[in-house]
Amino acid sequence: MLDLRKLRVLQELSRLGTIAAAAQALHLTPQAVSQQIAALGKELGVPLTEPVGRRLRLTAAARIVLRHADTLFEQVERMRAELTAHHGGACGQVAVTGFSTTLSALVLPAVARLRKERPALHVVLAEADPPESFAMLHRGETDVVISADTAHSPGGKGTRFHREPLCVDPFDVALPEGHPLAGRSGLRLADLADEAWIFATTGMCHDIGVAACTAAGFSPRESHAIGDWEATLSAVRLGLGVALLPRLARPAPRPGVTVRAFAQAPPSRRVFAAVREGSQAAPEIAAVLEALREAATGAVRGRSRITET
Repeated sequence: MLDLRKLRVLQELSRLGTIAAAAQALHLTPQAVSQQIAALGKELGVPLTEPVGRRLRLTAAARIVLRHADTLFEQVERMRAELTAHHGGACGQVAVTGFSTTLSALVLPAVARLRKERPALHVVLAEADPPESFAMLHRGETDVVISADTAHSPGGKGTRFHREPLCVDPFDVALPEGHPLAGRSGLRLADLADEAWIFATTGMCHDIGVAACTAAGFSPRESHAIGDWEATLSAVRLGLGVALLPRLARPAPRPGVTVRAFAQAPPSRRVFAAVREGSQAAPEIAAVLEALREAATGAVRGRSRITET
């Protein structure tokens, strides 16, 4: 009988490259990881690792096993989905993990709706950015991940995850009140090429902002790195720079700050939900995805009116 837990350990070793990294991700000791890989190889009758200098690498046999692993786990998820449906539908617990912007704008409204409509379904929340959120999804530590398209986001077809589009989140620009460009008609990102910029410290918002400026034809002068939107707007109000602000993250209007939409082709990110392939058919997962889609529609509609003069 194939032990799927050992197979999961092999996947983590393949993904991370070393016994130590796999052990840390799985909250095991390196010795336990080595033992599980060796035991799996014994069960299958083939060696799964071989020494190369002071390290181990996966054998050709291990690569064959890994090619079938995603299909096996997908079938397990489909089986669980059918069993849940057989025993009464959307009930039990679903873990949802999102990045900070999506918690207030999407996840919390979806959870509030589910509490009213499906009281037997309990949703627990966690905050994490990719790639860690997808590692959690792969390990079974969460059931739904909210993310946006970045270099760390897995693709759709041909991967172990199923993706559900939620919305497109455009970025606007926050300017100090009285800024010469605050009232300009047809504002473009390229008009801000000479400005001092305030970006997020790391992650999606930082990467999207820098990439958008580069695509507009200039390299932004990154004057400050701030990871909190309220603090970012305070810095803008004090004249320390300008900032790109994702519309889903837009806080309440703040005196001394003007938020402007771009006239055309604003920077944006595509926000989506991801689940393990096969689990989307489970009634409790399907209910969470439906609530997230509804929340995303409401969030986009509610934030569609931005000053454009």
